[in-house]
Amino acid sequence: MNAIINDVTLRDGEQTAGVAFNAEEKIAIARALADSGVAEMEIGIPILGAEEREIIRSIAGLGLSSGLMVWGRMHQDDLVSCVGCGADIVNLSIPVSDIQISHKLGRDRKWVLRSITRHVREAREYGMEVSVGGEDASRADLDFLREVIGTAQMAGARRFRFADTLGLLDPFSTFERIRKLRTESDIEIEIHAHDDLGLATANTLAAILAGATHANTTVNGLGERAGNAPLEEVVMGLRHLYGIETGIDCRSFPEISLLVAAASGRPVPANKSIVGDSVFSHEAGIHVDGLLKNIANYQGFDPAEVGREHRLVLGKHSGSKAVMDAYGKMGIVLTDPEARSILVRIRDHAVANKKTPASSDLERFYLETSSCLAAG
Repeated sequence: MNAIINDVTLRDGEQTAGVAFNAEEKIAIARALADSGVAEMEIGIPILGAEEREIIRSIAGLGLSSGLMVWGRMHQDDLVSCVGCGADIVNLSIPVSDIQISHKLGRDRKWVLRSITRHVREAREYGMEVSVGGEDASRADLDFLREVIGTAQMAGARRFRFADTLGLLDPFSTFERIRKLRTESDIEIEIHAHDDLGLATANTLAAILAGATHANTTVNGLGERAGNAPLEEVVMGLRHLYGIETGIDCRSFPEISLLVAAASGRPVPANKSIVGDSVFSHEAGIHVDGLLKNIANYQGFDPAEVGREHRLVLGKHSGSKAVMDAYGKMGIVLTDPEARSILVRIRDHAVANKKTPASSDLERFYLETSSCLAAG
């Protein structure tokens, strides 16, 4: 089973409220994604204007190893704006749920099918490969989705993007819907999951297992509202849960994460899986003791896979063995009484300052403890 990542950080990620990448940032992110082995990326929206099209052309001119996609509505003006941008494929998006067809477009299902036929054929005449983006596909009638996919394929589209636009699905319903669509069509199916219920990664994995060929992701889970499925979570989930490789060098994740965080102005939460600063840090005494005995006791996967390493920190929940280990790395061998006394100081420090002690604090604690024990 294969899974092709089509990262949409430079399009849907940039649609995060308040986020706007400049040209240099978009080019740097595109290079980083390509260098990591991301197979495809969606790099912009040509209809936004001449500056956006120039950035898209600049990225296309880099000769990156990744396939390049641009995004537009299923509309004549959007399609024309995509011509000459240098992208390999265009995603033409159109609502496919009855609520959006009626209340957003003011149209009906027949109009949607006619639009798909017309604009996909036009795009093919322009020499472009086409993905039909099914906006709000998760709320669409399944029989109508079959019609949409059949119409898109007949018109010459190579891919259908199944968009859970409002993040309403769970992994079980995602699997069933994608499986049913896959059994009736050989068109490429791309899952586009939003994280409104915190299920974007789970839904993306379920879609791949059900037969989706492509998965949309964003670095750090950027995206509208609650964001999209994070690149780092999807890739590592596929690898460790299902043995599915994407060809991406996961050791690049910390660098790419920091790059996107800086460009977007959206810091990565410390406990963000895979790339958060604290996700390989251990404080609790029972965990640290287990790690010191055998790292496999509390290691689901080797952090070196994602360019990280375990870090033992001292705080309120530390034990004496962690204290001895930390001081041992400083070249100080503690006795049991010294370790117990220092541990009291470490816990008091953590409660008072809400952070782990610095090396200067540890040196001070040692001197104070040594003096007290010598005097006592």
